[in-house]
Amino acid sequence: MAQDRTTDPLAITLGVEEEFFLVDPETRDLLSDPDPRIFQECEKNRGDHQVVAEFLRSQIEATTKVCSTVSEVRAALIETRRLVIDAAAKHGASVMAASTHPFAAWHQQVPTAEQRYEQFAMTYQQAVRELLVGGMHIHAGFGDGDSRVRVMTAMRRYLPLLHALSASSPFSSGRETGFKSYRLTLFGSMPRTGLPGPLHAWAEFEHLVEDYRRMEFIKDSSELWWDIRPSRAFPTLELRICDICQTVDDAVCVVALYTCLVRYLLRLNMENRLPPEPPTELIKENCWLAQRYGVVAFLGDTEGSGRLDIDEYAEALVEKLSGDARALGCENELRHLLDLIRYGTGSDRQIDHYRLRRLEGDSEEEALRAVVDLVVEETGSGLNPKETEP
Repeated sequence: MAQDRTTDPLAITLGVEEEFFLVDPETRDLLSDPDPRIFQECEKNRGDHQVVAEFLRSQIEATTKVCSTVSEVRAALIETRRLVIDAAAKHGASVMAASTHPFAAWHQQVPTAEQRYEQFAMTYQQAVRELLVGGMHIHAGFGDGDSRVRVMTAMRRYLPLLHALSASSPFSSGRETGFKSYRLTLFGSMPRTGLPGPLHAWAEFEHLVEDYRRMEFIKDSSELWWDIRPSRAFPTLELRICDICQTVDDAVCVVALYTCLVRYLLRLNMENRLPPEPPTELIKENCWLAQRYGVVAFLGDTEGSGRLDIDEYAEALVEKLSGDARALGCENELRHLLDLIRYGTGSDRQIDHYRLRRLEGDSEEEALRAVVDLVVEETGSGLNPKETEP
């Protein structure tokens, strides 16, 4: 995810990866062996974007081209979703943007036949067998290594809100989990996941990576699966904590918030005004609250005392970031986060739909299939209707 070099010290380039599930339109279960022509069709028509297989054959990952504005990200996400949805529809599949499938069984899934994935399964065993999840990763390209590491550390306090806004994984293995985002609970069984500790210079990050390599824990830094990480291959800071958003509007909102926060923290770093770091343990507690409660969480106030209503916290943050949003041309996209909090995320809509179907007489299995239908519909919402109809 390369960055276009400019003379603007606050210039930010963007790219987004989305990991989708491929679903059988009849059963609504995952397609453990989807038609390979889906991937061939995407490769043929991808343009400047990328579409690749994931660890499980029932998944497909789309990565946008490098974008210079949030509005370009919106256009790119529409293109990549349309690309995947059209290719899937041609070859007997639907596409689902949620970070867990409501009822699919992990033991019925088939890994992609690649050497790296075979080694992956051999090393991580049951932890990876049960890893039936997908996410959304946002790359922001800016500055030098030191500034990216310092912005990463300062960004940690905002990760709970970013995660809560993206929540789309309330179900797993046919059960309502009680979490708005169960994905990270599953992902947490893997090593080198979760919140990174505070780092303040690129040399610290490099030294840590070399220690991992010296001890033969990893081959390169791409095996550090932190909630947020700097890249050694590209000049980017990759946000990894988020679930995949069900709609393009929600995804663009999270991109806008992340971009505004990057610009805000980059300005503070340039002025040597980055705030003191709250204890990592308190940020982790807020991350857990975001997983559990989503946008109805009462987060701990790391800069004061007591608990914060997430709605009031978000209102204050939108006001603080208003100048950056104006400079980036994404004021409306940023303000959408207030609607997400007040009216609910993809996870909230899934739960509401499931409970409504149960109240109206559906069996548990029927209600879960209805949730799949909802997510499939929202995945294609906001795209050109003529090109997303099955």
